[in-house]
Amino acid sequence: MKRNRILLAAGAVVSLAAALLVTTNAYAANLLTNPGFESGNLSGWSCTGSGSGAVTTPVHSGSYALNGNATASDNANCTQTVAVQPNTAYTLSGWVRGSYVYLGITGGASTWTTASAYTKLTVPFTTTAGQTSVQVFVHGWYGTGAYNADDISLDGPGGQPTASPTTASPSPSRSVSPSPSRSPSTSPSPSTSQPPVTGLPKHALIGYLHASFANGSGYVRMADVPAAWDIINLAFGEPTSVTSGDIRFRQCPVAECPNVESEAEFIAAIKAKQAQGKKVLISIGGQNGQVQLTTTAARDAFVSSVSAIIDKYGLDGLDIDFEGHSLYLNAGDSDFRNPTTPVIVNLISALKTLKTRYGTKFVLTMAPETFFVQLGYQFYGGTSAGDNRAGSYLPVIHALRDSLTVLHVQDYNSGPIWGLDNQYHTMGGADFHIAMTDMLKAGFPVANTGQTFPGLRADQIAFGVPAAVSAGNGYVAPAVVQAAVNCLVKGTGCGSYTLRGGTTPAFRGLMTWSINWDRYYGWEFMNAHEPFLNALP
Repeated sequence: MKRNRILLAAGAVVSLAAALLVTTNAYAANLLTNPGFESGNLSGWSCTGSGSGAVTTPVHSGSYALNGNATASDNANCTQTVAVQPNTAYTLSGWVRGSYVYLGITGGASTWTTASAYTKLTVPFTTTAGQTSVQVFVHGWYGTGAYNADDISLDGPGGQPTASPTTASPSPSRSVSPSPSRSPSTSPSPSTSQPPVTGLPKHALIGYLHASFANGSGYVRMADVPAAWDIINLAFGEPTSVTSGDIRFRQCPVAECPNVESEAEFIAAIKAKQAQGKKVLISIGGQNGQVQLTTTAARDAFVSSVSAIIDKYGLDGLDIDFEGHSLYLNAGDSDFRNPTTPVIVNLISALKTLKTRYGTKFVLTMAPETFFVQLGYQFYGGTSAGDNRAGSYLPVIHALRDSLTVLHVQDYNSGPIWGLDNQYHTMGGADFHIAMTDMLKAGFPVANTGQTFPGLRADQIAFGVPAAVSAGNGYVAPAVVQAAVNCLVKGTGCGSYTLRGGTTPAFRGLMTWSINWDRYYGWEFMNAHEPFLNALP
């Protein structure tokens, strides 16, 4: 979930402790080798796929630029590992052009754009204690064609040189075809498990509340959240370190949120929402909260710390919003029904333990990005030399399908995704939401594994959209969202798309990032969609 920490100038407070711990000087020293590809080749960089290289046109400056050849089976990922200093602020920037070009730090911050002319991307980040290297990446998106990058810069103090990293060999061509020959018309039987007793309305309005941080949308007190919201996800619980499993949640500090309520007022407001029939959950992860349960000790710490949060605040359940590199599949882990990768196995075990501890009324939701779910139709991380995160939520969803209350995939901040009609679908229209949601109802073959992910129950399926243009890439007007829902629920207005999973009258509802952004923009999302959902059959 996108988490923009935008501190307003009038309210910005600089912590003396942070100033002592983090180096923030501007160095204007580029730590990258061959940053503008002026060597005329890819020296210093390791790029996947074939056909990528230095070209003489188009360039941003100088004589050469990178031409990344993104194909249906490879995103043309180019990386470079650099020595850095711990607890130090850096700025990564670069000029890019093309459809869906990404720039970032592996396992950390990133950004992207779609641009026909060279556009500058900037990614500020701070290294962690003990961190001595970072891997910079730039890549395109599957099936969107070539992209260009030039004048990439990593500004900051250099660290002690580390041993030269092993240069990864280019990814071999994947055996899966961009147009899968398998026929999605023969779908597996959807889940027949009975819906859990949760007390939710048939069609729910679901939103994330910025409870632990401030940003440009402003802080909203729990008591001020309108009664229209049926599920309120508290953003976020985050780990003490990536692999600790120890999750902590704190209310937004007064320095960031002057209008924050006291802990007692916060808990009382939660109880008041619950008395109205609303569900309040703790959401774990988010864009900045990487959670990797690599060991059973981390698994047990996760269960213990999440239980402590739920008990302290009297919450109804848990939302899993694992992003970035939290989930991945080890090489050879090709059966989503029987996963072997520790971060997957331990998360499944932890969630099952929590479900058993809190019983049938425990609300469990998940908010994966399309990359971790629907992309699994075309690519599966454990079976190829490409991105090992592709489809990595599928084993978690499958293992918890009988306990899962709602799966609301983030239909935003997404590249093009191959649908069951064997066509790419992109953000910006009802078609994207229709195709992505239909995959969850119908089920789909998982890449080249020979196995099929069964569809979910209709009451488990929702989809997520940004509340406003500032909340995330992929915002569309309420009328477009409702056109997609009408297709999914009633089978009307589907355009050229044919539903493979049939209509979904029990469609659970709509999720948004976020309640705060919706308030900032005059409650457009809530005012449009609550009466619409209530009027559905």
